Amino acid sequence: MTDGKGLGEDRLRDRLIVRPGAKVDLGAIDPKDTFGWTKEAAGPAVVEDLARLTDLQERLWAERKRKVLIVLQGMDAAGKGGTVEHVMGALNPLGCAVHGFKVPTEVELAHDYLWRVHARMPGDGEIAIFDRSHYEDVLVVRVLGLAPEERWRARYDEINAFEATLAAERTTILKFFLHIGRDEQRERLQARVDDPDKRWKFRMGDLESRSRWDDYRAAYEDALSRCSTAAAPWFIVPADRKWFRNLAVARILAETLEGLDPRFPPPPEPIPDDLVIE
Repeated sequence: MTDGKGLGEDRLRDRLIVRPGAKVDLGAIDPKDTFGWTKEAAGPAVVEDLARLTDLQERLWAERKRKVLIVLQGMDAAGKGGTVEHVMGALNPLGCAVHGFKVPTEVELAHDYLWRVHARMPGDGEIAIFDRSHYEDVLVVRVLGLAPEERWRARYDEINAFEATLAAERTTILKFFLHIGRDEQRERLQARVDDPDKRWKFRMGDLESRSRWDDYRAAYEDALSRCSTAAAPWFIVPADRKWFRNLAVARILAETLEGLDPRFPPPPEPIPDDLVIE
């Protein structure tokens, strides 16, 4: 199968989801895999999925009953920003907010590690997109030794409990790990250095993170294995090919929103069918 047809609406979801209790080995997952899709077939499919997203988000916003949280994680240059631009651009900013989680501020550090995250959760009818997230506290905190091991290890269960609480309050949670290879990361970082218009994205600290590739991969494997639940699943999206990354995220998101079946509410008061506004 080479054209992506016949894969079925749920096949990408089924192939990319991390089943609860599964042990993740990122080394066994090809970051170039496209599961039979070609770039030519993906193009119109993404256009269709983005149109579905636009309609579904309008219904979700109008209904004001559920909320959606989208988490994007990945190594440096994995394409989190590109996913926001090319997929989430189909969403109306009125009911959608993007939040980036960088180094915590002094105020944030004075609170528990989930405090700054909880404050950015979506309200009824809203979609929140996290570019990095609460998972930084079992990733960078672990790799750089910013907290004792017994502390960050306890956070897996704390995060699962936090997400279960969100789900119980009608928050649908989708978490995407954008999986790129080390060679692809090198090419993308080099492209940033070589292009004056993209150099602003590059930081020398990116090289330090790259030197700890194996440590970060181990940290991600544990987070993906320990924190993919029925209420808040992780999806591992091969992201070396940007077009496939966009297809996978758009399709899974559109399918999930369709499953919620948001509907326009009735008008606040009866409107006569023969009403003519002068």
